[in-house]
Amino acid sequence: SAGTSVLFNENGDAPGRYDIFQFQMTNHSHPGYHVIGQWTNNLRLNLEEMQWSGGDKSVPESICSFPCKPGERKKMVKGVPCCWHCELCDGYQYQLDEFTCETCPTDMRPVPNRTACCPTPIIKLEWNSPWALVPASLAMLGILATSAVVITFIRFNDTPIVRASGRELSYVLLTGIFLIYLITFLMIAEPGVVVCAFRRLLLGLGMAISYSAMLTKTNRIYRIFEQGKRSVTPPKFISPSSQLVITFILISVQVLGVFVWFAVVPPHTIIDYEELRPPNPDLARGILKCDMSDLSIICCLSYSIVLMVTCTVYAVKSRGVPETFNEAKPIGFTMYTTCIVWLAFVPIFFGTAQSTEKMFIQTATLTVSMSMSASVSLGMLYIPKVYVIVFHPEQNVQKRKRSFKGVVQAATQKTDKPNGDTKIEPDRSQ
Repeated sequence: SAGTSVLFNENGDAPGRYDIFQFQMTNHSHPGYHVIGQWTNNLRLNLEEMQWSGGDKSVPESICSFPCKPGERKKMVKGVPCCWHCELCDGYQYQLDEFTCETCPTDMRPVPNRTACCPTPIIKLEWNSPWALVPASLAMLGILATSAVVITFIRFNDTPIVRASGRELSYVLLTGIFLIYLITFLMIAEPGVVVCAFRRLLLGLGMAISYSAMLTKTNRIYRIFEQGKRSVTPPKFISPSSQLVITFILISVQVLGVFVWFAVVPPHTIIDYEELRPPNPDLARGILKCDMSDLSIICCLSYSIVLMVTCTVYAVKSRGVPETFNEAKPIGFTMYTTCIVWLAFVPIFFGTAQSTEKMFIQTATLTVSMSMSASVSLGMLYIPKVYVIVFHPEQNVQKRKRSFKGVVQAATQKTDKPNGDTKIEPDRSQ
């Protein structure tokens, strides 16, 4: 009767015919339900009549997850194959593909958008750094002062004060002091095979030379007065040539150890990427340095420390000798002060192991400590002599010579009579 055909599907059901309504509260002119489409075997929607949340007429994106940004990987939602969460590749990771983050190689760091890796910048101690300027300045002043002392001693080589100081050992000791100052510039210089080789050689050699000479001197003084308590016969090996031989034997131990080190592990440079690798990869740096660990540096200095401690022991034992005899007391004060310097060095050197500027702090600490120990030796043993030679030449005269027997007898009298007024004037030409 309606003029339309009656249809049934294979299930015997009539096809559905529907009007689709949308309740539109934001339609102020006609709030309520509005027809926006029909269904008759298929859907037909009039999108222009539709409204969305907030009255917006634009169709919202009907997706589960948005695309991830560069440097983010997709972390799939369990049970929902089309949905994911975007997860940033953090730390030293970069985006390998849309689902994977990989860690950059040790010598590389991620680029800012974390889509690839780039080489980590390499740094070294620069000359214009405060960590280098202060030690270099101290070392330069020390080299100038040492050179002035050497020139003065050479110029007045035959004067009584220079002879009394033991010319031969004095030049050896001044050479060691000069090398101690020189090592500062090698520690700051750009690492290379040659620089690393000289670092190994000179790091402990300067101190070994200095303390070997001082140990030989204090040992000589100690043996003289110990022998004097038993006999008036001078002890063996107290001549200048014997002292030089003893000193060079002591020095040769340090040199031999360094050359064995050369044979076992040839000097070379390394780039340390682990020392300066903070959580923020933008601050990561590779440090160019010689293949000398903290332990190898201490081992290199250990023989010099043994010489220093032994010299200090002899200085303590020789503290009762006459004040005017050779350099017993100045050497003693030098060794006491040097021990204090190196006792302060150890906690600073190892206490900065976790610092981000470890290499710079340790290099500065090591070089400043060595310069200070050299300055103590130079200042206490030679600056007073140079002062007298230059500004008070009237005091640089020959004292009355006395035999070894006379010196020992006078020292024995002073020991036996501590309250007496005996004063010893030794032969300063020894």
